[in-house]
Amino acid sequence: MTILWFLVQLAGAVMLLLYAVRMVRTGIERAFGPSFKRVMTQRSNRLGAAGMGLVFAIVLQSSSAVALLAASFAGTGALSFPAGLSLILGGNLGSALLIQILSFPLGWLVPVLLALGGGLFLRSERRGVRQAGRILMGIAFILISLRFLRETMEPISDSDFLPLIAGYLESDYVTAALVGLALAFIMFSSVAVILLCVTLVQIGAIPLLAGVSLVLGANMGSALIPAWLARGMPPMGRRVPMASMVLACGFAVLALVGVNQLPVLPLIEGHNTGQTLVNVHVLFNVLLLLVGLPLVGLADRISRRLVPPAPTVHPEALPESHRSVLDESVRDNPRLALADLRREVLRMLQIVESQMRPVMELYQEFDKPRMQALRQVDQVVNEALDGMRRYVARINPESFGEDAYEQARNLLEYAIAIEAAGDIVVKQLLPIAQERSERRIRFSDSGLKELLSMHEQIISNLRLALSVLISDDLESARLLAEAKDEIARTERRNRLAHLRRLSEGTELSFQSSDEHLETLRALKEFNSRIASVAYPMLEHEGQLLATRLV
Repeated sequence: MTILWFLVQLAGAVMLLLYAVRMVRTGIERAFGPSFKRVMTQRSNRLGAAGMGLVFAIVLQSSSAVALLAASFAGTGALSFPAGLSLILGGNLGSALLIQILSFPLGWLVPVLLALGGGLFLRSERRGVRQAGRILMGIAFILISLRFLRETMEPISDSDFLPLIAGYLESDYVTAALVGLALAFIMFSSVAVILLCVTLVQIGAIPLLAGVSLVLGANMGSALIPAWLARGMPPMGRRVPMASMVLACGFAVLALVGVNQLPVLPLIEGHNTGQTLVNVHVLFNVLLLLVGLPLVGLADRISRRLVPPAPTVHPEALPESHRSVLDESVRDNPRLALADLRREVLRMLQIVESQMRPVMELYQEFDKPRMQALRQVDQVVNEALDGMRRYVARINPESFGEDAYEQARNLLEYAIAIEAAGDIVVKQLLPIAQERSERRIRFSDSGLKELLSMHEQIISNLRLALSVLISDDLESARLLAEAKDEIARTERRNRLAHLRRLSEGTELSFQSSDEHLETLRALKEFNSRIASVAYPMLEHEGQLLATRLV
């Protein structure tokens, strides 16, 4: 019974640690996720990219998250291979520095973080403030879980069986490294595994040398996670985490042999065994960064061999794009017909996303052929809506069933909203971009930054709308509705900021005032159309108020 209770307490402490790390990362992504691409891709040199990766790993509390973002941006061509690999190497060091920060005695911060974070999350309606509260509470939960873990392990540190396991791991460093690798991969968090190892070493549950082997194995597992998760990406996206994995694993093997065969630990000894383990982890990632940056070119060549580029496909061999997925033969089968309607709406939403995504690029560097191509795509959206109208009109409500027919109507309503969103891009935003280019109108730096930030939030909301449409997840629907309100507040804030610049006599703001205000209105209206997918689900679940009037 004692062993069972110990295992339950240990599982609870570890799960709380994993949840807390995820809670912090989720808060950061929801608050600042739309800006990640712009910030991460603006550093082209290796040192700058490594510094950006270091900062993002500390903020996101995960080097794996930084590696996946780098792989994603590299896969779309937004990030070069050298910058992407440098970003990941910097992220590894940032994750190590985070371990150092969290290993300090910060128990006194817990009640402060809980009180402040809980107050911000529960009392504020602004999305950014609420997510800041989530982040603070997540940090508090990390500190609580570490204390819980320490209290759980202390009673068994003097038991008979633990020294046997610890002694075996100390004598067989290969097995210890494999255990660390497996733990990091299973828990999908090297931060959690290394904090666990630091705690166990600090209370004397395992020897320092076994802890070092576990930590080096966890570093290998941390490099393996993004390489595994990126396996479905384009070749360019897979190459970056693959090269990082080869570098990290190769260097970890050398470090593992060196630490266990040579007397190097006394050289980096801290004031206690836990600090020594943290020193090993930080030093490993510092050396990996210093060794890895000059080897980026070699890593590029190796990754090309490991992940060859995709074969070039002749244009005539490509399948027809923008083709309707509605099947008339299943129109009388409610389950299959609804699935077809949902797929068609998804197709429309993805096409409109492809129209919206490059809008701000056209604002900054106008390209007439690209604008014309986006306008031609709008015809595909119009034809899709027309097809859906005809499809739903031919459905027999009596044979289809009341609930299924209501779902079909809701999907058609959303298709109408998507088509209207596409019209906003083609009939409002693209003409503004063209007029701005022809008249050589420039936005002020602050004004352009506001538009870019708002556009990034809307792209993020588009992805959330896709998630709601696919999963019918109530929590995602609530987030999308909250995001709509946040965009409305952002539009008001940006409008007031623009008017302040006018009152201060900013010349560029006078020249671009009409275009700036029209763009703000168009972006807000586009987002409202896209967010409308959330409301039928929220209304059905009783999550909407009847009126906003007092």
